[in-house]
Amino acid sequence: MKTIFLILKREYLVRVKKKSFLIMTFLTPLLVSGMWLLPAYFAMRGIDQKKVEVIDESGLFGKTFKNTKELKFVPVNTPVDRAKQSFAKSGYDVMVHIPKNILDAPKGLKIYAEKNVSLEVKSGIENAVEREIENIKLLQAGIDRQVLESTHVNVSSDTFSLSEEGEKDSSSGAATVMGYLGAFIIYIAIFLYGAQVMRGVMEEKMNRIVEVIISSVKPFQLMAGKIIGVALVGLTQFMLWILLTFGISTALSGILGVDTGPQQRAQIMSRQPGMAQAPTEEITKTERKENPATQVLKAVNTLNITQIVICFLIYFMGGYLIYSALFAAVGSAVDSETDVQQFMFPITIPLILSFIMAQFVIREPDGTVAFWMSMIPFTSPIIMMVRIPFGVPTWEILLSMALLFGGFVGTAWLAARIYRVGILMYGKKPSYRELTKWLFYKA
Repeated sequence: MKTIFLILKREYLVRVKKKSFLIMTFLTPLLVSGMWLLPAYFAMRGIDQKKVEVIDESGLFGKTFKNTKELKFVPVNTPVDRAKQSFAKSGYDVMVHIPKNILDAPKGLKIYAEKNVSLEVKSGIENAVEREIENIKLLQAGIDRQVLESTHVNVSSDTFSLSEEGEKDSSSGAATVMGYLGAFIIYIAIFLYGAQVMRGVMEEKMNRIVEVIISSVKPFQLMAGKIIGVALVGLTQFMLWILLTFGISTALSGILGVDTGPQQRAQIMSRQPGMAQAPTEEITKTERKENPATQVLKAVNTLNITQIVICFLIYFMGGYLIYSALFAAVGSAVDSETDVQQFMFPITIPLILSFIMAQFVIREPDGTVAFWMSMIPFTSPIIMMVRIPFGVPTWEILLSMALLFGGFVGTAWLAARIYRVGILMYGKKPSYRELTKWLFYKA
């Protein structure tokens, strides 16, 4: 154990002291914070209101258009040809031509501007005309829009889980997001840090450094120390990312004056293409009805966060240890990176398959496929993380973890037998048949 600890310590310190580790540790939280804060900042700043010149040849609309923060409609009686000629000096940003037969041919609407208009402006104008055409047709049919809109009902439900402990709140949306997020992080982490183990083994082998190291330690000790050391590097980086992202996001929110409360979310949504025409009164009513921040907090509180975090750490470590052992075996078997692909693809098939199947498991987390894939050690880290937020019996979790630990022991044993031979094998192109022979070589 002392030897493994020394190798572990070396692998950990060498990697955390690298400039690339320090740069990515601090740069990633900054990028993540910027990705969601900057759009919110620019959305809150708003855009200049565009003056829209409306030429209505149908005579149906008059001054019925409602102005928004983005668009100001100004009806004029100028002929279309003359308006086109004087448009450059008119002071208007956009000119809209509504033909006489707009009710029969709604696609005949024409929009003019000095330059190409943005999708947001185009959608805002189209939706405003659409709404007025609907009003006219409803009135012609003897239907009042206000009466029609009063019949619209938004149905929402609260979900609960019933167990021997009684009734408690649940949230399908929160469980879906949390499960898929945990599975995605494990999927990326296994590839990211497992590849680091493989590259480290390959570098030591190609540089012939391993020949000196093997004279003092056993191959298994070297492999175990390298795998555990990189695992601790990964956990360190994850913890720093979480803490720094929270800190940087809080600081940038204060500096930029960004408030991500419900009113600002509604404001941002109202500026999306196709929603620019939404009246302020409707947004206010929606905000009063449901507070997004409260809903998110309520949804998160329905989950067993402690169980999810503990299971995440166990399955992250278990999945990483299994695949990194295989990656280490591959790194020891090859002499160049060109030979890596033939061994990497079969190893990663279960990992890729489990990530693809996660979207189907979310739809039926208690199904037969979900159960068996959460028991197989090569797929359980991802599939079980998808299932846990929905509620999984304790015996299934314990059985899955036991099989995961057993899978790691078996995989590590096979990988160690390949590693002890391959790490000192040079000049011979490896094959699956050759690797099989290495498993039965005597120490």
